[in-house]
Amino acid sequence: MPSDDVHVFEAHAPDAALDELRARLAAARLPERETTPGRWDQGVPLDALADVVDYWRTGYHWRSFEARLNRIGQFRTTIDGLDIHFLHRRSPRADATPLILTPGWPGSIAEFADVVDELADPETAGAPAFHVVAPSLPGFGYSGKPATTGWGTEKIAAAWVELMTRLGYRRFAAHGGDWGGVITTILAGRFPAHVLGIHTTTAQAPPGLPTDGLTASERRWAEETRDFWRHRAAYAKQQATRPQTIGYSLVDSPVGLLAWILDKFAEWTDTRESPFETISRDRILDDVTLYWLTRTGASAARIYYESHDSLDPGLRVDVPAAISVYPRDIEKCPRPLAQERFRRIVRWTEPETGGHFPSLEVPGYFVKDLQDGLAAVLAVSR
Repeated sequence: MPSDDVHVFEAHAPDAALDELRARLAAARLPERETTPGRWDQGVPLDALADVVDYWRTGYHWRSFEARLNRIGQFRTTIDGLDIHFLHRRSPRADATPLILTPGWPGSIAEFADVVDELADPETAGAPAFHVVAPSLPGFGYSGKPATTGWGTEKIAAAWVELMTRLGYRRFAAHGGDWGGVITTILAGRFPAHVLGIHTTTAQAPPGLPTDGLTASERRWAEETRDFWRHRAAYAKQQATRPQTIGYSLVDSPVGLLAWILDKFAEWTDTRESPFETISRDRILDDVTLYWLTRTGASAARIYYESHDSLDPGLRVDVPAAISVYPRDIEKCPRPLAQERFRRIVRWTEPETGGHFPSLEVPGYFVKDLQDGLAAVLAVSR
């Protein structure tokens, strides 16, 4: 049974906070146009940003997203002195499996708001059903902001086990991408007695493995991932070394926050240029506004300070795993390298489309892939 330490939470931003946001957007000071007009190679182009800023101020409706979160069901509990917020949607099906979904940065629970219902009560005949739990990472959204160091991925994984136990879920499946993928890996490796199996879109191999035996396409994946971390990861190095410094801009300027996050949605999605080719302005603004209203730009950035490049090289996963590698994701680990860490891969998929945010880019495919992957996992875990 759920613990008495779990309390219902309802999101409701004060009208004054929304008025202040609109006033700040109206008074925004924008830089001059990029010297490569209309292109994204210097970051978010001026015209694209100005258009989103105008829509954010005059057309976007936060209350609609807030109501969706409240309909799903929101809760908070305190673990190791920190408030942890989470969505929780119980399935009506008696055969449902508990499932924890963990997002990353610059995502949030907004990544899962549109897929929770189908996972809990699928319309597709024969699809597995899940009791869905989607926590906000420490320092993200409506979770508390750590006041001291120590809330890295290892501690978060242990907190997730405690959270699921409080909800009455002694054994559960797990999914994650980005930081959520790292945490899901740690859950599976450190707590196999609790984890039935996992699905992840971020499979990281142990470091230093040779690539001699890889196919040409697999070597290309490894090279693209190395290239990303060498030449396109300045944001991660900034947040890993100076999160407080960038945090002032992210908490004080809605336009600065929007540009910092929109840049990643543009670069990491399966699009030619603009992220709005596959994700609506409303879905991206749901995520950005959540960061803004909760003032979590700095506290969320600190997950990089706590955990960047810290996954234990010796960690191995022996519970069954389903792994999906989307073509435009920022890290693509070849299967021969991935299976050096994930030693019971029961399903491996390489979708034809999609990037770092598949639940927003290709939500229908993402749900089916997650259902099929976890069905394969559960078939061998029980």
